[in-house]
Amino acid sequence: MLVEKNVPLQPFNTFHIVAKAHALVRVGSEADVRELLADPEWGGTPKFVLGGGSNVVFTGDVKPVVLKVEVKGRRLVEETPRAFIVEAGGGEIWHDFVAWTLAQGYPGLENMALIPGTVGASPVQNVGAYGVELQDRFDSLDAVDLQTGQLFTLNAAQCAFGYRDSVFKHGGTVQSGGHQVLGLKDRALILRVRFALPKAWKPVLGYADIEKKMAEQGCIQPTAQQLFDWVCAIRRAKLPDPAVIGNAGSFFKNPTVTPEQCADIIARDPKVVHYHLADGSVKLAAGWLIDSCGWKGKSVGQAGVYEKQALVLVNRGAGTDGNGATGGEVMTLAKAIQTSVYERFGILLEPEPVVV
Repeated sequence: MLVEKNVPLQPFNTFHIVAKAHALVRVGSEADVRELLADPEWGGTPKFVLGGGSNVVFTGDVKPVVLKVEVKGRRLVEETPRAFIVEAGGGEIWHDFVAWTLAQGYPGLENMALIPGTVGASPVQNVGAYGVELQDRFDSLDAVDLQTGQLFTLNAAQCAFGYRDSVFKHGGTVQSGGHQVLGLKDRALILRVRFALPKAWKPVLGYADIEKKMAEQGCIQPTAQQLFDWVCAIRRAKLPDPAVIGNAGSFFKNPTVTPEQCADIIARDPKVVHYHLADGSVKLAAGWLIDSCGWKGKSVGQAGVYEKQALVLVNRGAGTDGNGATGGEVMTLAKAIQTSVYERFGILLEPEPVVV
């Protein structure tokens, strides 16, 4: 086991914020975690699990030992009458894994193409896009307990999935299906994730951007590969490439309100972008709320709101010379946006990234 000291984290976070890890360990297997936990110097110290760094804002150097997840591997675990069960290591790049499943003939993840980050981080956030969430395709995962070193497996119910939420984002206990489960925040490192990809595949449509692509191409029943290509094109047109402009993707969750709250907002702002959900609630487009408050293109220091999509905060500085946005500037901008939206709409936007 190699413990690297004073490691720059700028290459390991998509915001390209300058920060250092006091100590960093690259985890390629369960054995690496157990070796670390058995080490007399490092075993009892606090730990911070880092995947692709696409959902994190560093506001300073990281004192806990950073566990950089680099577990690799992709395979078909089994084939049932209803689904292909496929598995990927926690360190696999999410988008590459989605592309691989399609190449193997296992559709079902195509709506979530180009979501940044790693497979291991995907259950933590319950990632989703264009009508599909990870929980819709989830089978199970293997993780290692960062206190005991024991391997354990969780099914969907035990993960307590919610909108951009899971048991991995909470301490204490979490409600799931009428039962309480133990929160696993800072307690678990996800090694492998398995997905159940349906053999009776049907395209998930219904979003305006996808419907526009269907009309443009005269295609009402796209294949999984066509949907994948469309989603990639849509996201590339709307969202900045983290390799070019530092960002963490969508910075705020789309808020959910009651039909009455939505009607009140529509009475004042008829153009509000909203979607009716199956449970009767209404999801509002956070990007539209932010844009309506005049934030698109605005900046605080080197942190700014992306000109093409107000839901995305970006690092306007080059970053390579240390002159890019700081985590403090990003969070100052985020809080100003929250205040502005709350004052106008009475809605408090909730950030998606983890703030460290």
